[in-house]
Amino acid sequence: MRLLLVEDDALLAQGLIQSLKKEGYAVEHADTCASALGAIEAMTPELVVLDLGLPDGDGLTVLKALKQQRAQVGVLILTARDELDDKIIGLDHGADDYLAKPFEPLELFARLRVVARRFGKQQDSRLNVEPVTLDLASHQVEFEQNTLQLPRKEYMLLKALMENKGRVLSKSQLEDKLYHWGEELGSNAIEVHIHHLRKKLPTGFIKTLRGIGYVVGS
Repeated sequence: MRLLLVEDDALLAQGLIQSLKKEGYAVEHADTCASALGAIEAMTPELVVLDLGLPDGDGLTVLKALKQQRAQVGVLILTARDELDDKIIGLDHGADDYLAKPFEPLELFARLRVVARRFGKQQDSRLNVEPVTLDLASHQVEFEQNTLQLPRKEYMLLKALMENKGRVLSKSQLEDKLYHWGEELGSNAIEVHIHHLRKKLPTGFIKTLRGIGYVVGS
């Protein structure tokens, strides 16, 4: 499920990105109102975790624009503002839930699941980009009557590409999705994983745009 995290606290955002990815979300991060509005257009998120206190304006501006453009996106406000009036204002502007800082990550994940169910956006159990199907529950790949069980990094890489069908992902974007901050990473790790995946998948399924990145389904 595509999730946009709008948070200007770099350390908090870094920790949340890692935790949310472990929960299975495809996470993009914005730290200003301007970058959040751009990300909304680029990635069409299904869930948004939105801080109200942003350096270039009030997060409510993002919330208003988001609800005007995409009424079916779930929004959870995440903020240090714990006054009742702020909570009411956020909900009145279309937020679906509200969580004040500091908070426990497990509570955030539980609230996001509730919001996702409300919008009927629970993560589908299967991703399909012809002729390949990825079963998110079993981690199996199916195509042309073949069934594969991939190693974790290859599975995560394929999942990221299939979740972004038709969208080119750069090497750095794929590294962010596969590796946690501080984890040791070889200079050609993505190329190696792509090489192994290509040997297992239909010919031409993963396409390379030289100097740009990788894409499936285009």
